Amino acid sequence: MRRRFAALALSAACLAAGADARAQICGGNGVALQILGSGGPRINPERASASYLVWVDGRARVLVDAGGGAFLRFGQARARIEDLSLAALSHLHPDHSSDLPALLWLSNLERKQPLRVAGPSAGAAVPDVRSFLHRLFDDKTGAFQLLGGTLRGAGQGVPLDVIVVDAARPAASVVFEGDGLTVSALGVPHGDVPSLAFRIAAAGSTIVFGSDQTGTNPKFVDFARDADLMVLHLSIAAGAGSALHAAPDVVGRLARDAAARHLVLSHIAGFDLEPALADVKKSFTGRVTVGADLQCTPAR
Repeated sequence: MRRRFAALALSAACLAAGADARAQICGGNGVALQILGSGGPRINPERASASYLVWVDGRARVLVDAGGGAFLRFGQARARIEDLSLAALSHLHPDHSSDLPALLWLSNLERKQPLRVAGPSAGAAVPDVRSFLHRLFDDKTGAFQLLGGTLRGAGQGVPLDVIVVDAARPAASVVFEGDGLTVSALGVPHGDVPSLAFRIAAAGSTIVFGSDQTGTNPKFVDFARDADLMVLHLSIAAGAGSALHAAPDVVGRLARDAAARHLVLSHIAGFDLEPALADVKKSFTGRVTVGADLQCTPAR
């Protein structure tokens, strides 16, 4: 029996060590992107759902999305909730938002100052981000009433300062300015669920998150222009069509037209990746990285 328990303990330790070994710690100076979740909505043994961190001088300053698995990856990345300046939700599909309650649970024990949260306005299928958070966390009627502290009621959770971004507005909106950061948002087409792209400028570098989109908003290219890192979602196979996501050849054209210096592909589903990559590279001839969970990429 002792041998069995020892074997189980050793196996658990090896699993933990393996998870830690995959993490690339985004320390040091400068701006870096860390992917917490590089997958999509389908279950994947290697990829959590969409979530990203922007690091500035060794501190995780912006969280973009919080899909399933983000809570675990946030810990593996050695990020701290008290370092965040902003949590930005691109849209309210579960694979981009479902781990937010887990991240905020007991967050008030680590952080005292309010956390700004930015997200989209309402659409046909979803509420605006403020109503969404109230439905989750209201201390009388919410699904997670124990997280009422997030809305300055009774319960746990760091208080949230919520910014609703009009996803139908034709021009970009500044959603955060401070701590050496400027974060702007622009609505992008994603079916009947409003979605936001984000542009983050810090310490002379720029990272753009294209989010889930069809690639049909002509204003996105100017919004994303000259990004040091451009994160675009490669969510459908070569030759496939979608009313929600850009085809691989469209992804390549967006990166080319915006003159991205480095394209990072993420939100990858279970399809044959090589033909999709080939379609991307027909238009974009610059540097391309296929994203992976816990991958850390310097902006420059």
